[in-house]
Amino acid sequence: MKKENGRLGYFFAVMFVFNMAANFVHPVTPTIILDRQLNDYMFGLALAAMMLCNFLFSPFWGKMAGILSSKKVLLICGMGYAVGQVFFGLAQTEMQFLLARMFAGIFVGGCYVGFLTYTVNCSPEEKRGRNLAINATVNSVSASFGYFVGGLIGEMNVYYSVWLQAATLAVTAALLFIGCREDQQETVRPAGKKLLKESNPFAAIWQCRSFMTKALIFLFLAYGLGNLGYIAFEQCFNYYLRDQFLLTSGYNGIIKAALGVISLIANGTLCMWILRRKRVSPYIAGVMGVCTAAMLGVIFFDSMLPFIFVNVLFFAFYFISVPLMQNRAAVLGAGPHSNLVMGAFNAVKSFGSIFGSALAGFIYELNPKLPFVFGFAAFALAAVMALLMSRTEQKTVMG
Repeated sequence: MKKENGRLGYFFAVMFVFNMAANFVHPVTPTIILDRQLNDYMFGLALAAMMLCNFLFSPFWGKMAGILSSKKVLLICGMGYAVGQVFFGLAQTEMQFLLARMFAGIFVGGCYVGFLTYTVNCSPEEKRGRNLAINATVNSVSASFGYFVGGLIGEMNVYYSVWLQAATLAVTAALLFIGCREDQQETVRPAGKKLLKESNPFAAIWQCRSFMTKALIFLFLAYGLGNLGYIAFEQCFNYYLRDQFLLTSGYNGIIKAALGVISLIANGTLCMWILRRKRVSPYIAGVMGVCTAAMLGVIFFDSMLPFIFVNVLFFAFYFISVPLMQNRAAVLGAGPHSNLVMGAFNAVKSFGSIFGSALAGFIYELNPKLPFVFGFAAFALAAVMALLMSRTEQKTVMG
């Protein structure tokens, strides 16, 4: 079966709705935490618990995508994620919130690994970079519109957003299974012990050493640090709007939807222009540099309008950086190990998310601006790693 028959148009359309649903709960989570009279740090700790399981299980789902096919992994994980969100909606105590998030996190990793592996496996080589850019754009833009829908529905009742999310996740998981093609890569299933060994997230990253180049190492570091800073920033941003500016979930959703439109324009113009350049890596360093500069404005502006303006700049350039980095991961990790590379790539992202969200929650209680300071430091380091990646690639070409 040819890769062109992957029905990627259908796949991206359903993925858009799935990703929207995955974000329905985010604008109402601060309200749920405040209404339940939970500690402020729970907004970060709950996500950290979810991302911990995401990290631990991402390589497993990456392996299973090759054994079963991406669409079967998406069906299993989409349904599991939906059940996890039902548990989240029923949670009353901090421990219940954490357990619900951990359960969902087991399956969230599989969803996003499945999206990546299906895009890679079903794309002709000459279109892989473009399709990965579309994947990342769909992910970021749909997230913003998911905030918008979830925020507006949450104005009626915050739990309506939770129940709608669970139902939509289950339906779209079924639609992906029905409409996508098989992309099974491995015909021989490994024995149980071997499968567990290969699915160990630390072992999976360690396995990459056989084909890991210096450029890939710097890319993984840049991506991990960038996600570390982004999660700390993004989680704090939602809570900051509710806690400091007293904005309801509806306003939170409207702001995120506007950011989504701006990001869509940025990805459709500047990002695509960069992808057509002969060398992409120098532009990644530049984009991360702009994110770092925008973070300074977030730290120093206290009035709402300037604060939101520099956030627009930050989000637009961060969303440009994601498809660029995914493209470099696909190019630098191309070959028989591509599924392993994308699984490890997602694990690195999750690893950054664990510490970013947990730390943001705890240091927010010390000072609401501290998560932004932490995000600035992480993006500054990510920009340095991206610059080192660019210079390494240039030396390789010249050498």
